Amino acid sequence: MKNIYKVLIAFIGVLAVSCNADAVDERPVVDGVTIPEITSPATGQTYVLDADEAANEAAKFTWSAAKYSSPVAINYTLLIDKKGGDFSAAKKLETTTNGTTEVSVLVRDLNQAAIDLGGQPEVAAMYDVKIASNISGAFQQLSKGVITISVTPYLGRVAYEFTDWYLIGAAVAGGWDNNVDTKHQPMFRDGKESDKYKFLGYFKAGNFKLISEKGSWASQLGKASEGTIEIKDNAGEFTIPADGYYAFEFNTTSLKYTLKAYEDTAAIAKTYTSVAIIGSAINADWATSIQLDQSTFDKHAWLLLGATNLEEGEAKFRANNSWDVNWGGTTAFSGGGNGENIPVAKSKYVIYFNDLDGSYLMIPNQ
Repeated sequence: MKNIYKVLIAFIGVLAVSCNADAVDERPVVDGVTIPEITSPATGQTYVLDADEAANEAAKFTWSAAKYSSPVAINYTLLIDKKGGDFSAAKKLETTTNGTTEVSVLVRDLNQAAIDLGGQPEVAAMYDVKIASNISGAFQQLSKGVITISVTPYLGRVAYEFTDWYLIGAAVAGGWDNNVDTKHQPMFRDGKESDKYKFLGYFKAGNFKLISEKGSWASQLGKASEGTIEIKDNAGEFTIPADGYYAFEFNTTSLKYTLKAYEDTAAIAKTYTSVAIIGSAINADWATSIQLDQSTFDKHAWLLLGATNLEEGEAKFRANNSWDVNWGGTTAFSGGGNGENIPVAKSKYVIYFNDLDGSYLMIPNQ
């Protein structure tokens, strides 16, 4: 009988130690002889984070070792919360095992924690950091003291694995100057087939080709022969015989293109006083819009070259600040459609729009 009781007591002990590691508030606190405290960095340290250094170390945190009343395996969790927070909604920066009392925090991880805690990109805010020790993931001892640091986060980069091609030459906006500050018109990439591009718009008599990066001649797209394109340095040029509107399309996989005059005179004659982008990506109740600039070269081309901050949400384009005429799509970054809501990821964008066919291009991470 005594052996049965011993087995039951051991089983209950195992259950106690293997309770849910996330249920912090329900764990008993094991009194420690020494509570861990952060020793570096010092309180008041300032961190201005840079997206180009995302994979680098932002800071190395060290702390004194916790000591419990009996020898145990100690793990640590580095936590961050808004200044004055109670750490019930804290974010985990890093964890260590086997008693390790230091850890390096990467720029991207500190940045994401600050954003998740309500931090605004490029705005400094104060955060409290503390260390928690735990035994086998079951009993947690929070340090009583905190350090307070200032963090200025950046807006995280959105995954964008596409090539954008910009028209350049005597026949198009911007001329032959490939300077990054000139207003070169990009092609509109198909939202579902990323090797298909099109542009419907105004061209002047003359030649043109395309570059994939403003300010660089390193990658060019041009005419190889009638109906075919080439992508190489010093690519051939396309020729526009007379001023007017043209429909230009190409495919970077098949290396085929078409270039023909656009003859819908009614569509060309129809113009709008303004075009704006609107949606929950700007304001949750769709009450605010951002006006696009009309191209001085093509009255149907609209653009926002300044970095425009958009939130996670949806958007579409509309004419003359009214819902009488509006455009949208079902694909992020680029596409076109009949007024559907465009999905938008949180980022800063450069935006291009064409009111002749509703094509849009929204380039993130600007």
